[in-house]
Amino acid sequence: MELYVNIWNMGERGTSHRRSSRATAVGTGVGVLDRAIAILDAVEGGSRTFTDLVRATGFSGPTAHRLIKAMEAHGLLSLQRGFGYRLGPRLLRLATVAMAELPLRDLARPALLRLSEVTGESAQLYVRSGDERVCVDTVESTSELRTIVPVGWSLPLTAGSAGKVLLAWASEPDRERLLEKPLERFTPKTPTALQIRGQVDAIRRRGWSMSSGERERGVGSVSAAVVGPDDELVAVVSISGPESRVGVLAARRFSRAVVAAAREIERALGISRPSRRPR
Repeated sequence: MELYVNIWNMGERGTSHRRSSRATAVGTGVGVLDRAIAILDAVEGGSRTFTDLVRATGFSGPTAHRLIKAMEAHGLLSLQRGFGYRLGPRLLRLATVAMAELPLRDLARPALLRLSEVTGESAQLYVRSGDERVCVDTVESTSELRTIVPVGWSLPLTAGSAGKVLLAWASEPDRERLLEKPLERFTPKTPTALQIRGQVDAIRRRGWSMSSGERERGVGSVSAAVVGPDDELVAVVSISGPESRVGVLAARRFSRAVVAAAREIERALGISRPSRRPR
């Protein structure tokens, strides 16, 4: 019987970033659509309560209430008790389809396949989506005991090697915004905000990160940054597996293959960077 470690976590987190939807709204002449998009912009920008949404959009209370309830019914918004309104599950499904059609996924696929074959572990490709990371492609290990991260699943930025790479490339204000609030403790090994702050400079300098049991007990991972010509982060490539195979002692050995895969993806994207050996 097939055994596997499923590292998907059902918990989700929102963003406290504030942005005025009225500043970014585009008028198309289709009033209902424009107002619905304004509400989505407001939620994405950090507005959560009904009062926040009315203030951010400038809509009257009855208009906002009517639109919000209709958008909830279509899965575009969801209401979480004690948190407020958030982007709904239907948007995640639509985003997954869109991500699957991007050139990034197609161009990175050969490198992901080779990485899984060379290391014998499951390989993933992540991009940042708001305050989470989303898996946009995955290649499963052929081992009976393996990690499985389905395409489209969201995972935190504050636990796991891929999340820490994304944090290392985030702007300092953005990173501090994420780290200033209480961080969810997934396991006893989940890093604290202080520990993450102490790691980001080294991760940025060497281009890769590792984790061991940070988000799921018994799971280890190694991740490397796929970086654009202006040092902006394009994606993160990872391998993950049981700690017995992808633990602290094996991290440096695996890092070479993961960094090589990241450079291969960059070349496939037409990005030219100086060759650098992982440290």
